[in-house]
Amino acid sequence: MGLHVVVEREIWRLASRPIYLFAMIIVPIGCALFFVSLLDEGLPIKVPTAVVDNDNSSLSRQVIRDLNASQLVDINHHFESYHEALEAVRSGVVFGFFILPNDFEKDAIAGRAPTITYYCNMAYFIPGTLTFKDFKTIAVSTIGSMAQVQLVSVGMTDEATGALIQPLAVQDHPKGNPWSNYSIYLCNSFAPGVLALMILLVTTFSICEEIKRATSVEWLKVANGSMVEALLGKMLPHTMIFSIVGVFMQSLFYSYNHYPMNGSMWVMILAMVMFVVACQAFALLVCCVLPNLRLALSVVSLLGVLSFSITGFSFPLENMYGAVGIFSYMIPVRYYFLIYIDQALNGISVYYSRYYFVALAIFPLVASTVLWRLKKACVNPIYLP
Repeated sequence: MGLHVVVEREIWRLASRPIYLFAMIIVPIGCALFFVSLLDEGLPIKVPTAVVDNDNSSLSRQVIRDLNASQLVDINHHFESYHEALEAVRSGVVFGFFILPNDFEKDAIAGRAPTITYYCNMAYFIPGTLTFKDFKTIAVSTIGSMAQVQLVSVGMTDEATGALIQPLAVQDHPKGNPWSNYSIYLCNSFAPGVLALMILLVTTFSICEEIKRATSVEWLKVANGSMVEALLGKMLPHTMIFSIVGVFMQSLFYSYNHYPMNGSMWVMILAMVMFVVACQAFALLVCCVLPNLRLALSVVSLLGVLSFSITGFSFPLENMYGAVGIFSYMIPVRYYFLIYIDQALNGISVYYSRYYFVALAIFPLVASTVLWRLKKACVNPIYLP
């Protein structure tokens, strides 16, 4: 009897159920490899687009060549009308199209400011955004070129027109991710999110299954009647496996793929271990409040999936409704994400991330205050389907 016996019992349970191997190792590592391979080039390039050239002049063909020379879009369709192009967007053949109006060159030379129109399918956010970015860039540069031609025709020099059209030269220096690599951001947010979801599910299933199958009495007996000792023995193998998986994901990102690591790798490893423990504590808290397998799994599944949205991965927390945004502070994955930004991307002192580490440490303390409810359910296991 004792802690080591509980640990041996849990290791045997993990080894005897293939579902644990699948959920604890295959799913998080598989998702990490999937995101890394999917975003291997950093961001989608050569997004399929179309053009409607109603002018078919030398100037319109030059605009099309400039647009097709871009790295982000690929003009692989030429349509005769707006309706044909719109139908191609609706059917998913292209993600946007560029329209050059009738008499485009004639109006440009005459100074009548022809209208350049472009449409983007924002239902697919990333390709739609990239298409919009390139379309807008080409439209602005085309307008600038036409204005320069008109100014030169009235006697101004090329240098003077250049200074008039673009009086300020803008230099863009993105911080943390100067390559605008989507993989650096998405892999370091979604992969830990998937890991957190698996931790919540496995921890909840492991604890509540004991109550469902009425083996919780034996579990407590092996732990000498101590709920703390029983949980430590059960969670230690899980913590080690999930921590190893998490560190492997970090090595995949920072060593193999050379994502930015401007801080200490040891700090990120510490953050990963604390993140794993915090997720286990969060699942334990749910099990204490709802010691029922079906209800507890439903709650952690809902919160685990919503964490991809409410923790600020895909939508800024500052722009959320207050009643929704407050839930982001209750999810451990948010604090790991903030530590990642501070330490890996920005490389600032650990001192400025201290509150996030404290927040991760608070989760086990909160869960320990309601262990009596879980012990009560384990001593008298009553399964309610």
